Amino acid sequence: MDVRGQAAVVTGGGSGLGEATARALAAAGARVAVLDRDEGRAAAVAGAIGGLAAPCDVADADSAAAAIAAAAAAHGPARILVNCAGIAVSRRIVGREGPHDLGEFARCVAVNLVGTFNMIRLMAAGAQALDPLPGGERGVIVNTASIAAFDGQIGQAAYAASKGGVVGLTLPAAREFAAFGIRVCTIAPGLFGTPMLRGLPQLVQDSLAASVPFPARLGDPAEFAALVLHIAQNPMLNGETIRLDGALRMAPK
Repeated sequence: MDVRGQAAVVTGGGSGLGEATARALAAAGARVAVLDRDEGRAAAVAGAIGGLAAPCDVADADSAAAAIAAAAAAHGPARILVNCAGIAVSRRIVGREGPHDLGEFARCVAVNLVGTFNMIRLMAAGAQALDPLPGGERGVIVNTASIAAFDGQIGQAAYAASKGGVVGLTLPAAREFAAFGIRVCTIAPGLFGTPMLRGLPQLVQDSLAASVPFPARLGDPAEFAALVLHIAQNPMLNGETIRLDGALRMAPK
């Protein structure tokens, strides 16, 4: 798909991987709606790229529907959806304080997995009604998982389970939407220099970076965004989860 002039929606677009993706799509000529729970951050990014900002809790049906409607009113129904909204939980299943809080587990799954599904269903409902582009394509969806879906560490049960669900969602969604010319792919990033990681002590950041075989550093969010653009532009990429991790395989802890 040529992204120039196409309507795009990026969740979690106020910071990190989402912000980098929103900026890259806009630079490539897409009309970008920046969705985020933090309306101020979304507005800052949207203002910088000439896009639209909309508050959105991806795990809430009404909030997500309102954000998708606002984006469609401004730019038309989206042909591009990038799901970057997510949260991380770090806790053992049974720790010193006792069993893992069930509500915390459920919230992680709700945001990371249910939220991804929520946005997919809403975007695809609109994209299915669009006229096909040359080649028959109507849209592309890119989800964000994590290498924790495959290499989940001790303390990552909730996070790994939620991201594993995103991986499992990818192929059936791609198969269902194939009849409409809507592709679905997922990126499973490794250690990236997002605000969450950059907030750690420098010694911890250096240690994490050294664990990556090559390049031995944290990933740049712009590199994630570059892969999003390639997926959008390459029609043969469909139904696949792509690890973006510098060959990192995480240890048990």
